[in-house]
Amino acid sequence: MEENNHHHHHHRNEQNNGAKLIRKKWQEYQGVRNWDGLLDPLDDNLRREILRYGGFADAAYKSFDFDPSSPSYATCKFPKRSFLENSGLPGTGYRVTRNLRATSGIKLPRWLDRAPSWVATRSSWIGYVAVCQDKEEIARLGRRDVVISFRGTATCLEWLENLRATLSHLPCQTSGSDCDGPDGCGPMVESGFLSLYTSGTDLNPSLQQMVRNEIGRLLQSYGDEPLSLTITGHSLGAALATLAAYDIKTHFNRAPLVTVISFGGPRVGNRSFRCRLEKQGTKVLRIVNSDDVITKVPGFVFEDCHASRPDEFHVAGLPSWIRRQVEDSSPSWVYAEVGRELRLSSRDSPYVNGFNFATCHDLKTYLHLIDGFVSSKCPFRATASKMLGKHARSENLARV
Repeated sequence: MEENNHHHHHHRNEQNNGAKLIRKKWQEYQGVRNWDGLLDPLDDNLRREILRYGGFADAAYKSFDFDPSSPSYATCKFPKRSFLENSGLPGTGYRVTRNLRATSGIKLPRWLDRAPSWVATRSSWIGYVAVCQDKEEIARLGRRDVVISFRGTATCLEWLENLRATLSHLPCQTSGSDCDGPDGCGPMVESGFLSLYTSGTDLNPSLQQMVRNEIGRLLQSYGDEPLSLTITGHSLGAALATLAAYDIKTHFNRAPLVTVISFGGPRVGNRSFRCRLEKQGTKVLRIVNSDDVITKVPGFVFEDCHASRPDEFHVAGLPSWIRRQVEDSSPSWVYAEVGRELRLSSRDSPYVNGFNFATCHDLKTYLHLIDGFVSSKCPFRATASKMLGKHARSENLARV
């Protein structure tokens, strides 16, 4: 019994030391030095921070009504004040201040008039903004933290948006930047993601508008104190997190340090987009499972040091017309990876059974692999918790 107490005491001390370190070096944990020296081997405080933000991403799923037959389909199931507790995150010290919705900009084909209404859900709850309000947690973190969290794809129209794998130009404040390609081409991002971020209707403001309004309000309230903005998301949510970060840094002159912690995200933009993200100081930590195919799309052609053979550039099953379109295009159309990468592999875990598409992409698999990852030389630690519940398997097939 005594030994057990000693173990708990030791663990608590470790946590306390970690808290001191985070407070002192919070900017490093938020990527101000691009996480140099923290990723391989993975720093324990950084692991805890990534898992903490992974919990915020997971809450965006747990609170979403996935049931098409439900009257509240595609909305958030919980009220703001009890949102995090109901989503399995009690005691975070954060409070949700704003629900976020995204509107699909797809022009609907005529046949959809006769389809069930859930197919044509135009606007749906996509995530939330939460602010750290707890004095102790603010002290532990060394600053007040604002989280924006986005869920992955859940509705039929989002799937269609996801498949629009062409690049669109971003509206530019400045032209002729040295980030632009040799053909003078500016930043471009995947059309479907941009559409979900910027589309709105008379009744529904765009996600971009909602994010700008809320961040503007929070900067007015808390702009004079140490502040960080952490944007997290899984899958489609990871792509939206990257776009939102770019937009916030472009729109607000006095934006604080903006960090993206993304899980299983697809590729988002071209080289000019990546270059501008880096120049504006947005920090992106991309967590990637090598066995997850979603992280390899929609970059049908991409710059990637991991692809040694040309045939690896093609994701199986892509229609040939898309391949041709991309192969014939200029270098500005090539997708480029952003930020720093933490690369994991399902194969390293003794607990991940099978390599089906859904399990490799599932957020729970990601959190489990982060919990276990030590370094590229010793990929899995024995003390990792078995986070993969049986119940997660079936329900997550729907959430890619």
